[in-house]
Amino acid sequence: MLAAIGVGSLQEIFDRQIPEAVRLRRRLDLADGLPEQDVYEHLRALAARNTSAEDELSFLGAGMYDHYVPALIDMLTERSEFLTPYTPYQPEISQGGLQVMFEYQTAISELTALPVANASVYEGPSAVAAAGYLAKLHNGRRRLVVSAGLHPHSIQTLRTYAHGYDMEVVEVPLRDGVTDPDAWTGAMDAETSAAIFAQPNFYGAVEDAAALSASAKSAAAASSGADGAGFARPSDPVVICQVDPITLGILRPPGECDVDVAVGEGQALGNRLDFGGPSFGLFAAREEYLRRMPGRIAGETVDVDGRRGFVLTLQTREQHIRREKATSNICTSQALNAFAGVVYLSWLGRRGIVELDELLLARTHYARETLAALPGVEKLHEQPVIREFALRLDADVASVRRRCAREGVNPGADLHALTGRAEDRGGLLVAITERRSRADIDRLADVLGTAVAAERHATVAV
Repeated sequence: MLAAIGVGSLQEIFDRQIPEAVRLRRRLDLADGLPEQDVYEHLRALAARNTSAEDELSFLGAGMYDHYVPALIDMLTERSEFLTPYTPYQPEISQGGLQVMFEYQTAISELTALPVANASVYEGPSAVAAAGYLAKLHNGRRRLVVSAGLHPHSIQTLRTYAHGYDMEVVEVPLRDGVTDPDAWTGAMDAETSAAIFAQPNFYGAVEDAAALSASAKSAAAASSGADGAGFARPSDPVVICQVDPITLGILRPPGECDVDVAVGEGQALGNRLDFGGPSFGLFAAREEYLRRMPGRIAGETVDVDGRRGFVLTLQTREQHIRREKATSNICTSQALNAFAGVVYLSWLGRRGIVELDELLLARTHYARETLAALPGVEKLHEQPVIREFALRLDADVASVRRRCAREGVNPGADLHALTGRAEDRGGLLVAITERRSRADIDRLADVLGTAVAAERHATVAV
């Protein structure tokens, strides 16, 4: 090979191609290699330092949830025809894979009440960022108006992407736990490209999605006018809702609230926690945004013999197809995880997801009222909640969580540690899944009440 390209050594290739100024000129500071059995022992010791949701009574949520994953999902996803395929470069010969994509899209469309869905995107935050880029492609404007109730990781990801898009992110504060309607309306103007909120929001509150969507569109329309050439500009921003798919069995779907694009984190649909991933992002939209959506879209057709078949209708993102015109350059569709999602939804069924949400609603209400009755604990807001809620502790949250951990209980997430907002100091975000029984909630109340009391006493003593 070296002779064929006319060089004498591998080093000569590097010498010709890599400028002197960027060469390291020393060995990498890496430890010596270890025998395989020593590597195993080292990794086992590292793994033993982790505490999983199986090892403690966990009420952690904030975007990732300890839902029950039926054995059916492992059985199907571990079949080689689903586990091993990656990118369908010759898609029509992969009829099984295309049907999985098609059935997944159908399920997400039904769940969100939006006519088109892709299969799929990387995870929840990048789905939000991709939706922001879709808005820019749609109307060419540069302001993204975002509710502070959006997940903080999604806001951070959106800001990172927006910098590259030359867009501006304007954050609208909350009032009484939900998006401040006056500030929301006031933030819209003729340069608003997208209006983005979460349902339920990061603090567990159920937002008035229809009102937020309507006010965003009417306020932007009122502020937009003719451009310099006298041509009317499109008045409506793209309204984007970050949804928790597991709650859509009981909450009004975004498509019925005049939302244009629904995005979200799909982990709760049949995907385990697995140390934070992998998961998948869902993305559904109105038909007018079809060609600006990221990801792959499978369609149904018939072959020359009239038999049902599937095709890769659109592949709008990857560099090998669209290059600089790609709507996204994350080249992983998470199709296996999305497959787990559609298996889970099929396992639950139409009635099952409603029953699950009704159970979550009842247990969340019981947990919220029980914990808020403890001395030194109060609700962060009074808004309706469905599977997660925020509390304010009259004690240092990190210290309280450490005390609870010693009792084998993780009481929830430290809000301030996640958001960095001053108003979130003392905030604890508690998540309920169907794996947390009433007895588990009573155990949490016991441990949390004792920890808060001990921490308050310690603070007074100091």
